[in-house]
Amino acid sequence: MPGSQKNLRQHLAKITVNTQMRLLKLLWILFFVPAAYAQSGGYIDQDAVADLLNLRFESLEHIPEVFYRYHVLENDRNNSVLARNVFYRKIGDGNTRLGTRRSMLVEMINRRMMQTYTVGDTIIAPTRFELDFRAYSPFPRYYAGGREFDKLFIMDKTIQAFAAYEYGRLMRWGIINTGDPDVSPTPYGRYNFNWREPYRISSESPEGEPWEMYWVLNFHPNGMHVHQYEMPTGGPMSHGCVRLVDADAKWVYDWADTWQTTSTSDGIASVGAKILKQGTTVLVIGEEPRGKPLPFEHGRRYPVLKLVDLPAHPYDVPPETPQQVMFDELRKSQQIDP
Repeated sequence: MPGSQKNLRQHLAKITVNTQMRLLKLLWILFFVPAAYAQSGGYIDQDAVADLLNLRFESLEHIPEVFYRYHVLENDRNNSVLARNVFYRKIGDGNTRLGTRRSMLVEMINRRMMQTYTVGDTIIAPTRFELDFRAYSPFPRYYAGGREFDKLFIMDKTIQAFAAYEYGRLMRWGIINTGDPDVSPTPYGRYNFNWREPYRISSESPEGEPWEMYWVLNFHPNGMHVHQYEMPTGGPMSHGCVRLVDADAKWVYDWADTWQTTSTSDGIASVGAKILKQGTTVLVIGEEPRGKPLPFEHGRRYPVLKLVDLPAHPYDVPPETPQQVMFDELRKSQQIDP
């Protein structure tokens, strides 16, 4: 019997050790794995993205200026996961979980997912977080040329970003993917939003693999739209359409105006009817970058955000469809408001 009790105590001790090891493993997962893997495997928390993009200050005047700095990923064991964790703790002021959440902003302004960074890479991060997303905008907060436009939507191919203005005031901006320049580039020029649909299957879908598009706004007669996409980091890669983050696509869908026609139907069914009033003016400017866009000038001491050079006036961008040409002529003859 004493021998049996001794064996029982040894068995319980082993269980206790194993339990402790499992507990330590669980603690590692809870406190370190989220920072290392939350951004990997293709999973993106769209609710967290929406919270980041929808944060609004009372006015543009209340948004502070933001600066940027370099962070080099370092680890003595050449372990990129641990190096990224150090970065998360740094931008999270010692809190890894907070840093992981803040890294979503870093991904968007760099157009690069965190899991692609490895030891030795340099990451650019802002000096301030938890601000209205317009604080990080490459577009000017005020656009004098757009003051007469109640709404104006601009897409810059060089920086792969959009801006939405109301009477020259920046309302929102975000990252995009335009068309692959070697396959189907998004054409430069001036357009208007025409029709919209909340859900649509892309005509470019491979057989048996439907490409679903949400929050679709058409701006080109050849079937080019802006629509939702998971996270449009990287460079131009679409089939001509423009991809937006889900929260941005939904916002633009609700914000923009489409054309008014003689048709009693909405959406694409109105194509071919007489146009009574154009939709929101759309500008496509800039040139496609070869590869990933470069949002920053790399100074020796610190990086500087590149600013988009907007045209002096939206009508300086040439019209690219018969609709725009016709309405330009009507404006010149003062038959419609400018």
